[in-house]
Amino acid sequence: MKIFRVILLLLILTAGMSTVFAANSAVVNTVDKGDTAWLLISTALVMLMTPGLALFYGGMVRRKNVLGTIMQSFIALGVVSIQWVLIGYSLAFGPDVGHFIGSLSWAGLNSVGLTPDPDYAATVPHQAFMMFQMMFAVITPALISGAFAERFKFKTYLMFVLLWSTFVYAPIAHWVWGTGGWIRNMGALDFAGGLVVHISSGTAALVAAIMVGKRKVHHDEITKPNNLTMTLTGAALLWFGWFGFNAGSALSSGSLATSAFVATHIAAAAATMSWLITEWIHRGQPTVLGAASGAVAGLVAITPASGFVGPLAALIIGLAVGILCYYAVGFKNKLGYDDSLDAVGVHGVGGTFGALMVGLFASKAINPAGANGLFYGNLNLLGVQAVSVLAAIAYSFTVSWIILKVLDKTMGIRVNGEDELDGLDISQHGESGYSF
Repeated sequence: MKIFRVILLLLILTAGMSTVFAANSAVVNTVDKGDTAWLLISTALVMLMTPGLALFYGGMVRRKNVLGTIMQSFIALGVVSIQWVLIGYSLAFGPDVGHFIGSLSWAGLNSVGLTPDPDYAATVPHQAFMMFQMMFAVITPALISGAFAERFKFKTYLMFVLLWSTFVYAPIAHWVWGTGGWIRNMGALDFAGGLVVHISSGTAALVAAIMVGKRKVHHDEITKPNNLTMTLTGAALLWFGWFGFNAGSALSSGSLATSAFVATHIAAAAATMSWLITEWIHRGQPTVLGAASGAVAGLVAITPASGFVGPLAALIIGLAVGILCYYAVGFKNKLGYDDSLDAVGVHGVGGTFGALMVGLFASKAINPAGANGLFYGNLNLLGVQAVSVLAAIAYSFTVSWIILKVLDKTMGIRVNGEDELDGLDISQHGESGYSF
């Protein structure tokens, strides 16, 4: 009888342990391998966008500034990645404080482990989501550098990237995407960064271009792009990486990612053609720079809408933004500021247009977690989108101005006249991009 009792007890314990193991397995199994693979690939694609941006910008400047311009994009991978691990991710996505910012309880990636966070991505490791968002944070301040290319001090630029990422990018990211963020609570939609990435950087680019001032040019100096082959290669890499940027923001490998992927490509293609044709009619010739700029404008505009609109809406958005950004880029001459590489006209204007188009074309048939826009019977979304756009512009403009003003008073933001005429490659880095 004692033997039977022992056997019975062992069976009960085994059953209990099986239940525990099954429960633990259920927790582990919430990590979906397909979703995780897709997000890791998307993260790598978005990372490639920053070197792509470096080439895109680097080919557009004068030969003496090519390395300095490339470096301003590339170095963001170092500065922002470290900032993101230490405090940036916690400020942007950590536990909410007053619907404005995340707390520092996730600083140093404390509590950011390999189990999913149900508030952000329930089927992938939390660190995978963190890395994906890191790449967004990396490229955003690099976009701003296009506005002051060829004249900004490198050591000041490093400090600017650090401060701007902390005091502008992180709060806006929390407002829009963080749990408890006030723009998210309001119901505004930004699938992959129209507000967070493009409007914030485009607005900061305008402030920077005004505060830094116009470039100095020798009376006989050629100011045309030094290498449009490089620029077109950069645009192609941006287009390629943008599939991770937008389709990856679905955070799972399914129908929504597919829809965003399709919308992204269609909008980019449409904007390439509409910019090119507009330029052809207006100036008499289609240019390589115009095609590259149009592609980027289309990618910018579809970013906030990619997970909420269908193919025909993406086509309309792309066609319209190619024309809009072409004229916006030309309008800077009338306003009198020197946005060297058109960060304002493409990212600021394109991002604003795209965010507002969400209010028109968004459909719950595409994404049930979103909302219907005006064309589907919901006027309220357009108003919400407009409020969110104005808030992002106002905040980025104000804080970017303060940061640049403080840096100008303490470190100086512009290289001296002699260094500028010599070029940033030699004066800031002691190197030359081309040796003939």
